[in-house]
Amino acid sequence: DTPWVYPNQVPRMNQIVIPVLRSFDQAQVEAFYFGFLGFVQDWSHQFAPDLPLYQQISLPSRVGAAPCVLQLSEHFGDGCPGANLRIAWPGVADFQRELLAKAYRNARPGLETTPRGSQELRLHDPFHNRLVFYQDLPEGSAAR
Repeated sequence: DTPWVYPNQVPRMNQIVIPVLRSFDQAQVEAFYFGFLGFVQDWSHQFAPDLPLYQQISLPSRVGAAPCVLQLSEHFGDGCPGANLRIAWPGVADFQRELLAKAYRNARPGLETTPRGSQELRLHDPFHNRLVFYQDLPEGSAAR
């Protein structure tokens, strides 16, 4: 039994780190994060329609691990474009195949086996943030 009962809600635990990434355009968030990657919106806040949007999104794991939870902010100063996130993601090869099957116009991510013994799928979001989904491989699987 896992504490991650609802894929779009984060349970209250002792410690969880949720990165805040800068975003600029909700239509691009929806196309990339929701349409392509499969994230869902957990909640959003906006003081008025003409003011910046702040939202939390999550990507449910396909193999029972914790979801990937991010917060996206249009507020100046909440984040700097160009962040680099490493996201532990069991089943990264299957995830890569799912993404390629979508034939998304702006990304066709590869899968790399690294010298340090992991498989990595690297993507850039529309706001110049880099997302690296990775899975550690068994000992002796590193690329040379």
